Amino acid sequence: MDDALKTKLGILADAAKYDASCASSGAGGRAAKKDGIGSTTGMGICHSYTPDGRCVSLLKILLTNYCLFDCAYCINRRSSNVQRARLSVDEVVAITLGFYKRNYIEGLFLSSGIIRSPDYTMEQMMRVARALRQDHGFAGYIHLKAIPEASPWLVEQAGLWADRLSVNVELASDISLQQLAPEKDAPGIKATMGQLKERIAEAREEKRRFAPAGQSTQMIVGADSTTDAAVLDASATLYGGYGLKRVYYSAFSPIPEASRVLPVKPAPLRRENRLYQADWLLRFYGFSVSDITAGGEGGMLDLDIDPKLAWALKHREQFPVDVNVADRELLLRVPGLGVRAVDRLLRARRQTRLTLDDIARLSTGVKRARAFLITADHHPLKLTDRADLRVRLTPPARQLELFA
Repeated sequence: MDDALKTKLGILADAAKYDASCASSGAGGRAAKKDGIGSTTGMGICHSYTPDGRCVSLLKILLTNYCLFDCAYCINRRSSNVQRARLSVDEVVAITLGFYKRNYIEGLFLSSGIIRSPDYTMEQMMRVARALRQDHGFAGYIHLKAIPEASPWLVEQAGLWADRLSVNVELASDISLQQLAPEKDAPGIKATMGQLKERIAEAREEKRRFAPAGQSTQMIVGADSTTDAAVLDASATLYGGYGLKRVYYSAFSPIPEASRVLPVKPAPLRRENRLYQADWLLRFYGFSVSDITAGGEGGMLDLDIDPKLAWALKHREQFPVDVNVADRELLLRVPGLGVRAVDRLLRARRQTRLTLDDIARLSTGVKRARAFLITADHHPLKLTDRADLRVRLTPPARQLELFA
């Protein structure tokens, strides 16, 4: 790879780090190669998940960071004074194949600023995916950004070659989007998401290939005054209305020469983390948005403890629960017990009465769960009698701890 191409790749890999909609919230750090561009911190390689659950490394770049739009929160906005670069279709294809053959990556995440027009931009990205599949037999994972204002035909063509498509709603509030990104159209974004939902459902029914990994989206949090409750309400609506696989949350980070309407300080990364935890509760644990946010103040999540523990402490009268008789719904609300652990113990208790040691073998979160559970040999006090419980279960020095 010549120096000019390396320079462009460095610019466009760095510019892509602001899009979280292909990243795994649980992906750990990955050391960059001395002469490479790889890490999960935004230098070109990120982690994502395939339909069968495998974690894969993706080359994450923009086709270009030129953009016709002037969104206040975006570092690549039209008025931004940043170094610009653009890759051709052939260059993206060559870079992807080169990295793939060297085993640096297993796939591609490709997004772009809007150049010339939405149709032109969408066509360029679609051509990259088509060339990889048709001309080179590329079988790796491909995630493309779908451009809402682009022709529906072009978006559908992209879905024929990509494993996943994403359409970013950007902000949870349509009013905020109108204020901070007036050139973007919230109804148009939702229309594209609706189009993708229909095509994905049709393809599955007809057993043909179209974006088999579904669609995702991203919300920036902290760029406006939208509360966590409103963010989660928007996510619940998107999951229910558009069949999304994931909503990704990206804590706002101040950008150079930013508009005065934007916050001066970055949003806490802890807030982003709590939203991911709350999102998990919405999708897999049977919680409602009101369940999750009732314990906070002003519609915001408690940053000191995870939302599952916050709910349990607010509903102490329901604990401790007997692990040998409680139903699945209540067991899923026990801090420290994940979905897999609950399903395992439900199967195990058909054969025997479970003890605390049994729970320890079935779940790695037994230390957190023990105060909330009754077992054959363990009978803790009712939570209403434990004034010190929050302090005991809050990690020292406000360290984050992802629940099971």
